[in-house]
Amino acid sequence: MMELENFNVVCFMCNWAFCQEEMQIPSDLNIVRVMCIGRIDPAIILETLEKGMDGVMLVGCKPPDCHFIDGNLQAERAVKMLRKLLKLTGLETERIKLLWYSPTDEKTFAYYAKKFLKEIKEIGFSPLKRGAPKSKLLVNVLAAKNAASDFRLRVLLGREKELTEGVNVYGEKFSVEEFDALLDEIVTEEFVRHKIHVLTKTEPLSVKALADVLEMKTANVLRHIVNMRRKNMIALDHVEGTTPLYKALEVK
Repeated sequence: MMELENFNVVCFMCNWAFCQEEMQIPSDLNIVRVMCIGRIDPAIILETLEKGMDGVMLVGCKPPDCHFIDGNLQAERAVKMLRKLLKLTGLETERIKLLWYSPTDEKTFAYYAKKFLKEIKEIGFSPLKRGAPKSKLLVNVLAAKNAASDFRLRVLLGREKELTEGVNVYGEKFSVEEFDALLDEIVTEEFVRHKIHVLTKTEPLSVKALADVLEMKTANVLRHIVNMRRKNMIALDHVEGTTPLYKALEVK
């Protein structure tokens, strides 16, 4: 009889929320202890999903408790961005779970772990597991991972508190809704640009070919190409007849 494949969930857990005595957790869950979940590179979360994990759990100290002062806030910002990126890839946003936990909680960590595993099992195995069809989805996840590492997104996330709680030189302040709308716009733009970068890494492509894959208007794709050329992300490779073909450059 063929052995059934297990679900695989990775849990990044703050060292200060970890309690060895009550770590009776399911075998499907793999705990990785970290000093602070707010210090985890968001790209690592997407790389974990890229490798076929069915879900990722982030467990940190309950606000306002944090040994690094604002680690909770940093983790919330990162997860907000990651869920926006996941939605663009086609993977379910519910595959990422953020949990605030303390060993003194009435319910044990095992309770929350089993609850998340049940949710993941209801969603199903990751389509990126070994042997599953994944080419289009994999391109999307790679683009999302690279976008999460982009300087522009990191700067924006780092300024969320400043923009929504402070005022600019004109005495204006961003509402949370306005910030989320700005984040949506920039996340989408960076995702598209990094998807173009991933697609043109293997072979030069025309604006028309990219527009077909991205299901976008050629004018919009061309706008991204112009922006990417300014950032040295892409360059003209050659011209076929009258059609320019572009190839990705290594991003440093």
